[in-house]
Amino acid sequence: MIKILELFGGIGAPRKALINLGVEHKSIDYVEWNEKAVRTYNAMFDHRYKPESVVGYSLQPDILVHGSPCQDFSIGGKQYGGNVEDGTRSSLMFETLKIIENLGAWKPKVVIWENVKNVLSKNMVTAFNHYLSDMEKLGYTNSYEVLDARDFGIPQARERLFNISLLDNQYFDFAKLKKRPMKPITDLLESDVDEKYVVTQPSMVRKLPGKPVVSGSFGGRMLEEIKEFAYTVTTKQMRCPNSGVVKMQDGQYRYLTERECFRLMGFDDQDFEAALREHPSKEGCLNGTLYHQSGNSIVVSVLEAIFEVLLVKDFVAPPEKQLVLF
Repeated sequence: MIKILELFGGIGAPRKALINLGVEHKSIDYVEWNEKAVRTYNAMFDHRYKPESVVGYSLQPDILVHGSPCQDFSIGGKQYGGNVEDGTRSSLMFETLKIIENLGAWKPKVVIWENVKNVLSKNMVTAFNHYLSDMEKLGYTNSYEVLDARDFGIPQARERLFNISLLDNQYFDFAKLKKRPMKPITDLLESDVDEKYVVTQPSMVRKLPGKPVVSGSFGGRMLEEIKEFAYTVTTKQMRCPNSGVVKMQDGQYRYLTERECFRLMGFDDQDFEAALREHPSKEGCLNGTLYHQSGNSIVVSVLEAIFEVLLVKDFVAPPEKQLVLF
């Protein structure tokens, strides 16, 4: 029986990954401040959790997974860098350190942290190094790598940094992750969609593929056409950049549907239907809640590959040199 603790739990990607692997597990707790995400999690799993903050929490899981809010590390966000002192959202990642410290002699065997790859940029890396250093002081060794969902079967260009911290002077070997062929994007796209998904807003139409480059926000970026894969699933579709647009038979373009975004994060249609029942769409409107929840999640199949290595304890001995900090 694997006991997991999900901090900043979102809609439960770690738990979904363990279910897909058929691993007997117990979620000893799930902590998430967003009330709507909690309702979706409950609809998909146990119907018992309430919105909670991670601050001051204390439990004893085997595996602790935290994907702290990425806005302050992302290129599109404020890029404050997750400093402890500034009170930004990503400073909550340091609450995980406090939780482990409060456990005393007992510690989780594995701590997994996921975030945007911009954590490694020159403006953000100081906070990341601070986190790595503090984890080492707690007795952990750290291994990190940027993983792309396309390498794990999902046709989405989503690159995320994963840091895996282990006890007993062992290192996680990312080379042992089992890669999967990318599914055809057509397997995940719906064949018949409502007209509300067609791009009609003038500000977005001007940014469609084939249009002259428009100057302005995001350096004049244009919308990308989805061909072999989608781009990073974001919390909103009616903005630029987004996850890309799909060309229709009549030459028009449409946004990804909420169901397609859930599929691109590794959730199945049963999960989506549970979320939709909890957060019904309004007639003629895109469902901002479900877009937000999918865009903030972790790709399930990437976690499956990580758990497969962790559960067989296929680790490596310490390298000759510690990981080099930026």
